[in-house]
Amino acid sequence: MNRLYSLALFVLFLCFVTYSVIEWRSAQQGQTDMVERQLEPDFIAETLSSAIYNEKGQLSHIIDAQRMEHFSTLEFTHFEYPEYTLYPKNSSKPWKLSANEATLYSNNRVILESRVRLVAADDDSLIQEINCKYLELDLNTNIISSDQTILIQGKDFTMYGSGLIVDLNTTQMTLTEHVQTIYKKNPS
Repeated sequence: MNRLYSLALFVLFLCFVTYSVIEWRSAQQGQTDMVERQLEPDFIAETLSSAIYNEKGQLSHIIDAQRMEHFSTLEFTHFEYPEYTLYPKNSSKPWKLSANEATLYSNNRVILESRVRLVAADDDSLIQEINCKYLELDLNTNIISSDQTILIQGKDFTMYGSGLIVDLNTTQMTLTEHVQTIYKKNPS
């Protein structure tokens, strides 16, 4: 009887271990499926063009991109080769902001990466163009910031530095660290 009891206990233990392993593997597979579903975009748009208006009905910004992928569960949208046309408050002259990649988060914050370029549409603007590898844009306030190396080109100068904050509404710019400015004389 003792052997029969031991054998029955052993078989019961073996069944329990087998059941546990099967449940553990199916739980792992379920988690993998859930992660894969989160990494799949909800929808994709090719050659996207979208105009966004503020609460007063004024044009806030236009976004053009070669490709857009929206992930609702992760609460962000990814753009390839985006170009933002930003219309500052109290100004009729827009700014163009482009990059190789951008990510728009649900709080209207945009991270632009790789070959980022900000260009003034106003030919009389002191700053004509800003180039860098990384910029953050707050679409609610039109404030642009970066902690990376910056190249600023103006009418008669080229400026190098790092760290930048630009308020497009007031056209006020703050450069955290100035490295070098090269002035060039315009032929008159």
